[in-house]
Amino acid sequence: MTEELNTTMTQNFIHDFIDEDIAQGGQFQGMTVHTRFPPEPNGYLHIGHAKAIFIDFGTAEKYGGLCNLRMDDTNPTKEDVEYVEAIQEDIHWLGYDWGDRFYYASDYFEKMYDCAVELIKKGLAYVCELTPDQFKEYRGDVSTPARSPYRDRPVEESLDLFARMRAGEFENGRMTLRAKIDLASGNFNMRDPVIYRINHMHHHRQGDKWCIYPMYDFAHPIEDALEGITHSLCSLEFEDHRPLYDWVIEHCDLPAKPRQIEFARLGINYTVMSKRKLRQLVEEGRVSGWDDPRMPTLCGLRRRGYTPRSIRNFSERNGVSKAASTVEFAFLEHCLREDLNEVALRRMAVLRPIKLTVTNYPEGQSETFTVENNPSRPEDGTREVSFSRHLYIEAEDFLETPVPKYKRLYPEGPECRLKGAYLIKCTGCVKDENGNVVEVLCEYDPDSRGGDPADGRKVKGATIHWVDAATAVDAEIRLYDNLFSDADPDAGDKNFLDCLNPGSLEVLSGAKVEASLADASAPASFQFLRQGYFCVDSKDSAPGHLVFNRSVSLKDSFKF
Repeated sequence: MTEELNTTMTQNFIHDFIDEDIAQGGQFQGMTVHTRFPPEPNGYLHIGHAKAIFIDFGTAEKYGGLCNLRMDDTNPTKEDVEYVEAIQEDIHWLGYDWGDRFYYASDYFEKMYDCAVELIKKGLAYVCELTPDQFKEYRGDVSTPARSPYRDRPVEESLDLFARMRAGEFENGRMTLRAKIDLASGNFNMRDPVIYRINHMHHHRQGDKWCIYPMYDFAHPIEDALEGITHSLCSLEFEDHRPLYDWVIEHCDLPAKPRQIEFARLGINYTVMSKRKLRQLVEEGRVSGWDDPRMPTLCGLRRRGYTPRSIRNFSERNGVSKAASTVEFAFLEHCLREDLNEVALRRMAVLRPIKLTVTNYPEGQSETFTVENNPSRPEDGTREVSFSRHLYIEAEDFLETPVPKYKRLYPEGPECRLKGAYLIKCTGCVKDENGNVVEVLCEYDPDSRGGDPADGRKVKGATIHWVDAATAVDAEIRLYDNLFSDADPDAGDKNFLDCLNPGSLEVLSGAKVEASLADASAPASFQFLRQGYFCVDSKDSAPGHLVFNRSVSLKDSFKF
């Protein structure tokens, strides 16, 4: 991890537990703190995963420990090598590295099978033939124990059936292997949970070697123990699963006894973070792909112009707690705006251009102005911006008939500044045959180079940005808004697809940008003066066809 991306984790309740564990007499006294990040490779990582990555890797870093990256590939249904590679890319982009500690859960399939056999031999697991419907029927309720007619099946019979399950003799759903714990437990996760199921499906790494697969609650503690994990940090929905985690650790022959600690997931308004729902958006073509800049995926945020530091700062400042909460998307934007304000180079771009002619500026003449690349960072230097008789300005910077308090260009209106250039005064406009304004006419004050009048008179009009028509470069601009118009598209009985925002993308194909952007390439980000922060699109932009994505506006809507 580079020094630039370093974000120091503040003390939180997880660290309080770890401090106790590694102190004199603690469970892990004298041991290296060892965490892991175990994503399932069935989709792309999103902003919610960034919090888990920050906690897992950041905690290891805080204690001078280790953090493994493990692909939880125990369910072959939706897993793919594409996702494995994307996950690694995203974690590296955030600034973290796992060294040589990269693992697959499927590497432990044989050991998991041995553990299951061990439980059967101890009388702690049995093969059950309940159908899915029967399983639901026999599950019981808070006052009625669950039941299974196969619970007292002889050990040798379960061993034989389990071996035949592995050999592929039975179809999907015909049998399961269940842990024998407590059918009357108030924690339904302990009511003889299924720990193996039959699934005749090709595995992305194991091929067709296996047709039985361990359930997550059985596989995860075994994986943690085999890798020597001390602290298994996971989201709050696994709190009720912790007794099962500890049960597996206690009753299987494993080399370590990790401790599971849960924290609240990250919720953000105006988005969904279910992989299933995100996949549906992709597969139904409602977005352009997993990396659509409107998606909450890390690759989508990266393409939109989010920086690793902004996401890490966002994760840190949201804190670590047990209480579930929903964070405003505006706060994520605030963290990006903060970062880009410091590092982004300034440029001029006219998104909805209209021609401006300086009628008293000599035809054929041009000059250049030296302007700062970033007023906050003198070390970023300066650049030359050309100026001539014909310019482009924003269409909204001219009104033929002004509204009250309008301080930009209109006939006989106040003097305005052309950013870094001259003072101008509007004298009129040119219209086409349909009465539409196609050209704004003005005169400039030759003695106001740099934007300040020689006589010191007060300028009452606004400062507007511009580009030189002679050197301007064409660009496509993509303006993004929230993908959903509803702040909570997952709430209640809502169909999240009904909450999609039809105005989440606006494409401006006729923009004009200053000449210095002609060779811009991803992942460069810029502040377009008066417009916002924009980045070069990493997929569609090319020499001769510039495409910029608006990362975030200049105006900060987040209120502390």
